[in-house]
Amino acid sequence: MPMKKTDLEKNKALKLTHAMKQSHSERFGKGAAELPLDRREQRKLDQAKGLVPFACKLDATLVNELKTRAADHPEGLNGLVDGLLRAALAASSDKA
Repeated sequence: MPMKKTDLEKNKALKLTHAMKQSHSERFGKGAAELPLDRREQRKLDQAKGLVPFACKLDATLVNELKTRAADHPEGLNGLVDGLLRAALAASSDKA
């Protein structure tokens, strides 16, 4: 008895989901340490370090300069801004 079109499509979908599950388990089984953290895990790690998100509006030229400098900084943009703010605050408290 020939299969209906819907049955053929269901079989295709089952094969596809099975193949996806196989590749998914392989990915997480072997190289789990190499994958980046999801947002929730990253937020928990940041909170444990005492980091707090802080947003502000900056001039576009200043942002471009920060991004350019951050490319060479070992800790990236967050580390660069942290260092610049600490140095500026220390300099301003020395003058006062």
